[in-house]
Amino acid sequence: MGAVKPKFLDDLSPDDSFAPDPGADTAAIRIVLADSQAIYRVGMRKVFALEDDIRVIAQVDTLAGLHGAIQRFPTDIVLLEGSLIAGTTDAIPELVRRAPQLKIIVQSALADESNTVELYRRGVRGIIPRSISPDLLVKCVRKIAAGETWIDNQSVNWVIEAYRSQATALTSPRSQPRLSPKELAIITCITQGKRNKEIAYQLGTTEQVIKNYLRKVYDKLGVSDRLELALYCLHHQLHKKVAAANGSAPAEPVLPNAKS
Repeated sequence: MGAVKPKFLDDLSPDDSFAPDPGADTAAIRIVLADSQAIYRVGMRKVFALEDDIRVIAQVDTLAGLHGAIQRFPTDIVLLEGSLIAGTTDAIPELVRRAPQLKIIVQSALADESNTVELYRRGVRGIIPRSISPDLLVKCVRKIAAGETWIDNQSVNWVIEAYRSQATALTSPRSQPRLSPKELAIITCITQGKRNKEIAYQLGTTEQVIKNYLRKVYDKLGVSDRLELALYCLHHQLHKKVAAANGSAPAEPVLPNAKS
């Protein structure tokens, strides 16, 4: 008896885009191809058609279509074009939330350190180049289906360095954002209880300039007003560091009203 011809998105009407292959081997690795370019979907489909243990169950060209496919059919692996999730922050976690057993491989045109680290951090099991050879593509799929992570040496170094930097930041909670001399001078005045008008006079500028600087300081330090700024300085001993830099004796911060 001849093998049943698989159905693919290209062969089907829009209403039957995810029709399963009757009589297919349920033990095979079930893959959804998510790629905006038909030439890549066709190429990958032909590569996997030669393998007895890998079966393409659906092809989609949008992220919305991918959501529909993994909801409709049990899927082991998604081979996902990186461009489909460009500019998103929760696409990978959302896919895993919808199908917890799902393993995701991202195809990326360019290797980018920050993007690579973020993808692995969010749950991607492998990142491969668009130019990957057919034999490596099949090997990657099999290893990830078996529970392994596919990661090259460069990506390993990037991920290790990212976690090392994160650990350093966690063990150094008092590391301060970079503040300019003018910002530090304004912070010193704030901790002395001075109002914007007084600070402007002391520094030889205008109240509006002081307000502009304060907004930048608030953003850098993650505070919302003068009171939080003074509390931040007290907690992080910032006033003592400023005084030491200026060669003066530190004074305890004055807790001002939130408004100037």
